Amino acid sequence: MTDSGMIRSIGQVHISVTDIDRAVSFYRDTLGMQFLFQVPGQPMAFFQCGEVRLYVGVPESAEFRSKSVHYYRVDSIEDAFAELEGKGVEFRDRPHKVHEDGAHELWLAFFQDPDGNHLALMEERPL
Repeated sequence: MTDSGMIRSIGQVHISVTDIDRAVSFYRDTLGMQFLFQVPGQPMAFFQCGEVRLYVGVPESAEFRSKSVHYYRVDSIEDAFAELEGKGVEFRDRPHKVHEDGAHELWLAFFQDPDGNHLALMEERPL
């Protein structure tokens, strides 16, 4: 389908949470994402993350519970790791190289949000 031009890009990604206020605090204050708005009377909040809008919300039913891993690009994985660790984020591992293709190295460091959603810092370093 993408060859036909129908799908151009990802516009929005959903992350399921159980407590919208706690999630807003984590994504806005801890991760530093640009907070767009929260829907009054609904457990929904929206952030801008690069060109993708992030929808954080309590799903209406279990069938809509998201189970994806989000990889967030950073300029310096060591700096981002240190900043988030200083804000109380507990990482599963330290930044580490997972791949090298001759032109770039791919570095990752995994952590979780307060609801246990898997997240990662990601840096692609030119060689």
